Amino acid sequence: MENYTELLRAHNLKATPQRIEIANALMLNGHLTIEKLYDILLKKFNSISLATIYKNINIMIENAFIQEVKLPNAKSVYELTKEAHSHLVCEKCGEVEDIHLDLSPIHEFDLSHINFQVNKVDMVLSGLCKNCQ
Repeated sequence: MENYTELLRAHNLKATPQRIEIANALMLNGHLTIEKLYDILLKKFNSISLATIYKNINIMIENAFIQEVKLPNAKSVYELTKEAHSHLVCEKCGEVEDIHLDLSPIHEFDLSHINFQVNKVDMVLSGLCKNCQ
């Protein structure tokens, strides 16, 4: 297990046992729904509530320690914050994978005619993974 105590503190977060275990679960498993995260944490903290997980996830998002990945027609998944990237999601098995694409041209679109400024670009590509093709 990595030392998440310092990482959490660097994001102005208390290093509680629950937050350390959330970080560990996301590092080991990648993209997780709240429900899957709950199942994993319940094995270590038998009295943890879903509300506690939601509270910690929201605080960790606010402090940019983790990020939410909104998937089309599916529940959001969560991952540790890392460099900018996009996601591939399999429409059959639901597997989510990181992919690095150059999205910088999107930031350069001139949208001044509709009075809009692009601050962040999130891209999710849907299709079939190699196992489901």
